[in-house]
Amino acid sequence: MEQLIVSGLRKSYAGREVVAGVSFTLARGECYGLLGPNGAGKTTTLRCCLGLTAPDSGVIAMAGEPIPARAREARMKVGVVPQFDNLDPDFTVAENLRVFGRYFGISDAATRSRIPDLLDFAGLAGKENARLQTLSGGMKRRLTLARALVNDPDLLLLDEPTTGLDPQARHLIWERLKRLLQQGKTILLTTHFMDEAERLCHRLAILDQGRIVAEGAPRQLIATHIEPQVIEVYGEDAPAWAGSAEQGYARRIEVSGETAFCYVEAEQVAPLLAHLAERPELRTLHRPANLEDVFLKLTGRELRD
Repeated sequence: MEQLIVSGLRKSYAGREVVAGVSFTLARGECYGLLGPNGAGKTTTLRCCLGLTAPDSGVIAMAGEPIPARAREARMKVGVVPQFDNLDPDFTVAENLRVFGRYFGISDAATRSRIPDLLDFAGLAGKENARLQTLSGGMKRRLTLARALVNDPDLLLLDEPTTGLDPQARHLIWERLKRLLQQGKTILLTTHFMDEAERLCHRLAILDQGRIVAEGAPRQLIATHIEPQVIEVYGEDAPAWAGSAEQGYARRIEVSGETAFCYVEAEQVAPLLAHLAERPELRTLHRPANLEDVFLKLTGRELRD
């Protein structure tokens, strides 16, 4: 049975449609990602799924419950990691978990019995009595993840769970999320990190201006939408070089600042690298195409606020 069904979801604010007919489903045990620039509609979609924002139209069923009619009942069955931590600074680590457990009707004794496992899972063993002010940003984010598991949910909704974290904290959270997936949990994830989506998501949707512009497995999207190899060319002369070299050396060249991104087929790599070797003022990086290349091709390189 699908853990989450979204069909034809629409939501407008002040005459501007921020979610424009979004549809997707989550099967049990999969991680599904929502990717998109700022303002693409990711967080609004999550809020509609949770019944926190009323949609203008569309059908949502979460954990077997219709939304928004039975949103409260559905929220009792899911775990949520919001975009910004909302832990209570007046409570210790353990008190934050115990108080949150009460929202689900879980007794303090039952929550207490789960706290050691939850903190061990979050890499916070021994921090039961720590005050929030003594925790790093990464620790607080991991505590928020532990808190989302207090009610042992089958479905987790994670809104940019690793934003603002250092690489060590991000990798630890990724490892913990992979462990949850191995346990059969289902995850809906929004993220700005393309490597995070590639590592975690079985399937994902790229949103732009409230619409899904591509959907599928990460490797499938890369194979479908982008050339297989990328040669990045750096230097003050890179834009001028790109203008003169566009014909014959690459399928497609995009220029951003002082970098030219050359999207090439496998047979074009060696001739292009040989040509660039004759231009010592230009620096190069040869790599496989990735999900970020797809994202930028479909949503553009323009800055979004």
